[in-house]
Amino acid sequence: MRENLKQARKNEGMTQQQMADYLHITLRYYKKLESGDADGSITLWDSLEDLFEIPQRLLREIPNNHPCQADSQ
Repeated sequence: MRENLKQARKNEGMTQQQMADYLHITLRYYKKLESGDADGSITLWDSLEDLFEIPQRLLREIPNNHPCQADSQ
């Protein structure tokens, strides 16, 4: 789950449907982005970065898949 993306959306008071409409994608695809089941294009992440004013590397982060986590265990 991309918690940073979900929280940014909620902080803006936007629903998943409003995000999908803003990005010109389907609701199903947006849900996959937020859950981490889809990667999305650079253009899409640029739009999210502009909207939320949060670096896309933070928005894209999926905590359970952090590469350093596996090394430190």
